[in-house]
Amino acid sequence: MIKFTIPFPPITKKNHQQIRRNRSTGKPFIAQSNQYRDYENACLLAIQGRYRINIDYPINLTALFYMPTQRRVDLVNLIEALQDILVAAHVLSDDNCKIVVSTDGSRVLYDKEHPRTEVIISEAKV
Repeated sequence: MIKFTIPFPPITKKNHQQIRRNRSTGKPFIAQSNQYRDYENACLLAIQGRYRINIDYPINLTALFYMPTQRRVDLVNLIEALQDILVAAHVLSDDNCKIVVSTDGSRVLYDKEHPRTEVIISEAKV
């Protein structure tokens, strides 16, 4: 079992997208916002050195997202952003359904003083 905390307010990936234009072709494309990219880079710095293990076996990913406000937020989008960050940090080799077989126990909670994400990765019994 692996446990660690990401000490930053959780941010969803899909609600922080922007439409930009390719400078050479003029075609529009969807890009992540600067706010999400800053969050992702900060998370990578917090995770990367200690947990670079490339998990490639079935796991249960439990994430407790402590938000700074009591606004409604989409849990699925938070989990998707976390999984993409864990893949980029080489904690997971991929975030497909053969590796992340469940996200049981994940939930959104409120902590105004210390927003964070607590991550628990445990081997799944398949």
